[in-house]
Amino acid sequence: MRVFLKGMLEDFGAKSGRCFAFFIQTLIVISIVTFSIETLPDISDQTRHLLRVIEVFLVTIFTIEYVLRLYVADRPIRFVFSFFGLIDLVAILPFYLSFGVDLRSIRVFRLLRLFRLFKLLRYNAAITRFYRALMVAKEELVLFGCVTVILLYLSAVGIYYFENTAQPEAFKSIFHSLWWAVATLTTVGYGEVYPVTVGGKVFTFFVLMIGLGIVAVPTSIFSSALSKQRASDED
Repeated sequence: MRVFLKGMLEDFGAKSGRCFAFFIQTLIVISIVTFSIETLPDISDQTRHLLRVIEVFLVTIFTIEYVLRLYVADRPIRFVFSFFGLIDLVAILPFYLSFGVDLRSIRVFRLLRLFRLFKLLRYNAAITRFYRALMVAKEELVLFGCVTVILLYLSAVGIYYFENTAQPEAFKSIFHSLWWAVATLTTVGYGEVYPVTVGGKVFTFFVLMIGLGIVAVPTSIFSSALSKQRASDED
């Protein structure tokens, strides 16, 4: 029985394995859709009840699947702490423990098993290159991340001193100014908080110039590392 279950759960080359995998992936999509429908503000009580019934059914199936995967795993502890093992557990655990945060949207990550299902080796190779490139550029990215945090704080401090007197409600403190700093440094610029003083506008100009570099520099670092990995694979 264990051999049969292991083949059904993990052997995508077998018909039973493919059918079961497609079945689970279909349920995951249904789960994501029903979760999204639940966020609609004006759905009826009957619809909410139906969605609840569907959720109970889905969680039951996912729980059975998780227990079976744990049963057939060669190293159960290793499976529990693996990427897919943790995703599978987080996808069902809140239902039983009644967490305040609904984590059902995490189930979307389970669709990544489709890569294994279709045996897309070229995508597996791409993921490997992506990981290697990330490791190559790790030190530079970490250093740039630290510099970005420092610049973020200094931007919040600067705009606070320029705008606090003119806009005491919008820039109450350095902590309140951090939102403006994040929106400006990332060049998002939502627009609900903006400088009105001359000094604040000039300061914002320089922050925006720095923000362009914050977006471009890590992108170029990682792109260069990824290109080198692709070139080495082709060689």
